[in-house]
Amino acid sequence: MEQNYKNREPIGHFMALRVFNTLTRKKETFTSLESGKVRIYVCGPTVYDRGHLGHGRSAVAFDIIRRYLLYTRSKVTFVSNYTDIDDKLIDRAQKEGCTVKELAERMIPEYERDYAALGILKPSKAPKATQYIKEMVALIAQLEKKGIAYRLRDGVYYDTRKFKDYGKLGKQDLDELQAGARVQVDEEKRHPQDFVLWKFRKEGEPSWPSPWGEGRPGWHIECSAMVKKLLGETIDIHGGGQDLIFPHHEDEVAQSEAAHGKPLARYWLHNGFVTVSQEKMSKSLGNFFTLRDVLQKYDGKIVRYFLLETHYRGPVNYADTMLEQAKNSLQRLWEFMDKLETCKTKAKDNPVVPKLLSQARQGFEEGMDNDFDTSAALAAIFELVREVNRLMAEDKLSSKDAKAMLRFMGKIDTVLNVLHQEKAKVPKDVLDLVQQREQARKKKDWVSADRLREEIKKKGYSIDDTESGGRVKRL
Repeated sequence: MEQNYKNREPIGHFMALRVFNTLTRKKETFTSLESGKVRIYVCGPTVYDRGHLGHGRSAVAFDIIRRYLLYTRSKVTFVSNYTDIDDKLIDRAQKEGCTVKELAERMIPEYERDYAALGILKPSKAPKATQYIKEMVALIAQLEKKGIAYRLRDGVYYDTRKFKDYGKLGKQDLDELQAGARVQVDEEKRHPQDFVLWKFRKEGEPSWPSPWGEGRPGWHIECSAMVKKLLGETIDIHGGGQDLIFPHHEDEVAQSEAAHGKPLARYWLHNGFVTVSQEKMSKSLGNFFTLRDVLQKYDGKIVRYFLLETHYRGPVNYADTMLEQAKNSLQRLWEFMDKLETCKTKAKDNPVVPKLLSQARQGFEEGMDNDFDTSAALAAIFELVREVNRLMAEDKLSSKDAKAMLRFMGKIDTVLNVLHQEKAKVPKDVLDLVQQREQARKKKDWVSADRLREEIKKKGYSIDDTESGGRVKRL
């Protein structure tokens, strides 16, 4: 009766998984470079302030991807960085009267705290940009040796015309490209799209030695250097938000592939934006929410579930009403898990249960194999919940059946990580009222039982009557 997951083959050997590759703009069958092993790099945040909901959306999306690859019995090396040197960090540190290092060291634990609340697995490695200055300098030197990097008064730049495939990730014509975010427009640059690799030192800014003089790295070079150092010249998956496709990921491709002569990544995956009341979230519109803002109002599992309801490539519209709907849906799953855990019946093993489990597993895996479609995977789970609830209502689910269901739900929760509810300790005075109510029900004193139910409700709890007694939960 229990599902056998050992027949799920590892990535690279036999694979049903198809992913949408931003590079080719189509879904492709996923195979890893090395059978049974997957190397992933996801661009992390610039830590000048607390994380916002967009950071959470990306972190959850790639956590699900990582967890599903682990579910397929693949060994996953997952690297996600922290950018701890950047114009925004320098500006914020100056305003706060602290060093850039002090600011970053204060902010990184804030991200870790929020990500933990969202159930994000810790990366295999979480490098900080400033730890890899030597590797960045070496990579820039390679580009200079190949005639691709050139010097100006304020720094060392990448000549985009020297890389014939520039624009291939964002599918943009080089002649039509405009200088994008973080690409400084400078009349001295050879071409408007050329981007900085090394910025020469300015008074009051952190700096490091280099062959070109004291300075600090540009934004894009850090990821190229860390990918090479930590994962190799070519990796399986490179990911991040859609806003990073150009210029950040485009520039990474140009740097790494020009230096090494190999593809940087086989598959490029990008998650969608977060909107608020159908408008893109931004500070200028006044609709900006930090993760901490949201997590103070809603349990982390509810926020995670809310993000899972939408395919990772699609836009997520944030509104309190949407979070409330997610809360209600997740409550149904938690109640289902509670009923399975307390299921103690004399019913015989039901021959339909193995079929239901097999169908649920197939639906879950088909959804996830289709470019990690969590909405389809959840639909398969809710279909199982509906059928099993019906069996329990008809007293046709045995205790053994319930345990098999719990094992199945536990297995898929290694991917979803929302089904296990952290149960707060119920206060003693509430438990005393529950016990008094049970005694009243045994005596068929329904008036007292109803009165006690109301008292329990006033204390913030509800009670469900089951064959094994009253089950109390927080309202």
